[in-house]
Formats: sequence, C-alpha cells, structure tokens
Amino acid sequence: MKNRLAELRTTKGWTQQQLADLVGVSRQTVISLERGRYNPSITLAFRLARTFEIQIEKMFLYEEEDDEQ
Repeated sequence: MKNRLAELRTTKGWTQQQLADLVGVSRQTVISLERGRYNPSITLAFRLARTFEIQIEKMFLYEEEDDEQ
C-alpha cells in the first residue's frame, strides 16, 4: 500500500522522530512506513490520520494486487 506520509510530514516541518513521538512509535517504524516496507495496523493508520488532521483515505492509497501470475 502506498502512502503520502513523507510528503505530509515534510509539509508540517516535522522530523521522522517528531512524528514517531506524536503517534507513539519508533523512528524506525516511521522510516519503514515511508519507504513502503511496512503497512500500519488500522489503529496506527487512524492515529496518523488524526495527527495530520486528514481522512485516512487521503493518506493511504490502496492499489489492487494482480492475482493472475
């Protein structure tokens, strides 16, 4: 799942550590989220959306995976 986390964070002028502190996760978690290596739990996704004061759908971009391989 793609996300706009890095874009939103830099717009606010926050460091990865500041965002991590705001939502109660490690900086490494923020890095993994921004790089698309980790999909957040639904709870964390809502916490992030609330922190940025946007709808969750505006932060995370779901793309269907091609099952025909």
